Amino acid sequence: QVQVVESGGGLVQPGGSLRLSCTISGSTLDNYSIGWFRGNKYEGVSCISGLDGSIYDERAAKGRFITSKDNAKNTVYLQMTSLKPEDTNIYYCAVSTRPSCLRGHGTYDYWGQGTQVTVSS
Repeated sequence: QVQVVESGGGLVQPGGSLRLSCTISGSTLDNYSIGWFRGNKYEGVSCISGLDGSIYDERAAKGRFITSKDNAKNTVYLQMTSLKPEDTNIYYCAVSTRPSCLRGHGTYDYWGQGTQVTVSS
């Protein structure tokens, strides 16, 4: 059984940074795509492809967030910089058994519980 656990959320001032981690157990990251989403409407943030490691940033991430992975640790990271109050949300990590990134949260098979990010002064 694949399990997904996010961590790294918290309270940060506007302009600050946070790094979220997504650790997967029960499987390796090989051939799986990992996505980051936020909010109760599961707005897409980014995806890292299991096929070739390509990274796809949605509008929320462009220019400010960096997605990376450490295969040895079975962990994917979301480095968030220049955070704004409108970035406040619950951030979710999800695993798709499809090797290529596909749009839409419905294409993901396993989800974490989410981690709260609050950007406020």
